[in-house]
Amino acid sequence: MTAQSLTKPDRMSGTNGTLSAIMLRLVLLLAIDAFAIWFALGAFGEGFFALGIAITLVTAVVNYIILVNDMYPLRWMVMGLVLMLMFSIYPIILTLIVAFTNYGDGHLLTKPQSIEQIVKARYLPEGGAAFSWTGFINEADEYVLFLQNEAGEGFVAYPGQALIGVADASDLGELDDDGIPAGIGEYKRLNALQVAANKDITNIQFGTELDGVKIRTPKEAAQLEQKYEYDAERDILLDLETGTEFFPREGTWVSNGSEELTFGFQANVGLDNFTRFFTSPAFRGPLLRIVAWNFAFAFLSVFMTFALGLAIAYIFNDPSLPGRKVIQSLLLIPYTIPGLITIRIWKGMFNDEVGVINRSLDAIFPPINEFFAQIPLLDWIELTAPGWTVNGWAAKAAILIVNLWLGYPYFMLICSGALQAIPKDLYAAAEVDGANGWQRFWNITLPLLLVAVGPLLVASFTFNFNNFNLIFLFIEGGPPIAGATTRAGHTDILISYVYNLAFAAGRGKEYGLGAAITIVIFAIVAVITLMQFRYTQMWEEVGENV
Repeated sequence: MTAQSLTKPDRMSGTNGTLSAIMLRLVLLLAIDAFAIWFALGAFGEGFFALGIAITLVTAVVNYIILVNDMYPLRWMVMGLVLMLMFSIYPIILTLIVAFTNYGDGHLLTKPQSIEQIVKARYLPEGGAAFSWTGFINEADEYVLFLQNEAGEGFVAYPGQALIGVADASDLGELDDDGIPAGIGEYKRLNALQVAANKDITNIQFGTELDGVKIRTPKEAAQLEQKYEYDAERDILLDLETGTEFFPREGTWVSNGSEELTFGFQANVGLDNFTRFFTSPAFRGPLLRIVAWNFAFAFLSVFMTFALGLAIAYIFNDPSLPGRKVIQSLLLIPYTIPGLITIRIWKGMFNDEVGVINRSLDAIFPPINEFFAQIPLLDWIELTAPGWTVNGWAAKAAILIVNLWLGYPYFMLICSGALQAIPKDLYAAAEVDGANGWQRFWNITLPLLLVAVGPLLVASFTFNFNNFNLIFLFIEGGPPIAGATTRAGHTDILISYVYNLAFAAGRGKEYGLGAAITIVIFAIVAVITLMQFRYTQMWEEVGENV
């Protein structure tokens, strides 16, 4: 009896708790779904179909995880999954979509948005009246205009009301020398700064449909009429002033006379961006040089930073070395300073005119040149400070030096840990077999080190292949390549060249072209990475045989 009385309330309590949790979960899910539906409908309504589809799919995944019991373990990660999908997966998918469109300056809007902007245009028809205007505002942020025509006649213009002549207007304040009242009833006069801050006034029609006026310029208001009208059945825009018809063609409104309207829209262009990149002589001209330097830069950066980091780690791997920990800590300083600051400092040091490097070289080279001048076979040598920002080879050397400074601490840390993990017995056995220091390093240390560090070398190569920050912050890809028809520099790598082509070439921002070239770069890096990982497996096989 006692056991039953204890068990029953406990069971009911557990049931109530479970129902409460389920109800709370369903209420939260309904709130999420309602927000997602509202967001997705808004995206579809504005023409952002990719975003609308992404929101719909993510919401479906969230519902599946929360409603299906087998997905219980994933409920704790649902927020992370949503963020991963929206901030990692969606941008990748969006890049793929944009690559096949004309998205860019002049084509940023969707088609409905483009039509909406174009039909807002107004023109002054023949016989239409023009006025100088002065704005007034009340405490409710409502506007009224005081208008003056060329004859000096004044009118008060309220939104939705017929124009009122000065003689019929009431509550006019005292007129100044220009015949403009200080106030109109509860409306206070706007000064020039207030007019600039209250841009909404330019969208208001004052007066009625028959005599209404709109602000045309900061000084003029006129009886404007709608210039363009959209015919949905024929899918054309009609110029009501001239009768010209504009048809949609690849994201641009074009007339039969090849006249174009300002507001274009996003449209699918197929493989045009890829074809343009590979076939255009302007793009293809410096491309081979840039690709060759891109591979050289990535390889040399990895080789130099790994070699220096390994050398330092190998030297300081000896516990008996005095001051080892202090020196290692000091050598890590470049790794602790933000790269943005370090690159800017190096840029100042490499300045051709006032940089400390060239000033030091200018002090060192004269005595050396005098020494060479006294030797008959070497008297032709004359050392001068290089032009780091004007000479292509000097600029590339400077880039590699800066990247060496930025990258060696990373490999020093990695190699220090990897060296500690190599069994000392292997070295002892090698010494017994008569192996010298170089043989021990080449046959034991390096193979075992590459097993651990190999994937990091691949990652470092991939990072440096797209190391936009260093190239752009240090010299912006310069100096320019002589004769290039596009904005291309000697230190440009593919990613900085793409940036210049798509966003800084003076033709406006071309996101579609940039996305297409980004996909090409991704394909190149993916192939290289797969090949390098295959090579690291060879290192592992070598390491197993050590």
